[in-house]
Amino acid sequence: MKSIELKDKQLSELNVELISLLRAQFGLRMQLATQQLSNTKKLKMIKRDIARVKTFITQRQNNYEK
Repeated sequence: MKSIELKDKQLSELNVELISLLRAQFGLRMQLATQQLSNTKKLKMIKRDIARVKTFITQRQNNYEK
C-alpha cells in the first residue's frame, strides 16, 4: 500500500483499512507460528502498512482538532 492511496481516504475509511490490516497481520502471525508461512517478508510489509495507516489517522485527527 502506498501513501498516495491513503492520502485521499477519509478517517472512517482509514479505520476500516487498519482493522483489515490488523486481521491480516494476525493471520500471518498464526501461519508463522505453525510454520506455514513461506514468505516472511509479508509480515514486515503488513507491519509497515499498519504504521503508515496509523500515521495518517493521527494526522487526520490532529487536523480535525484545529
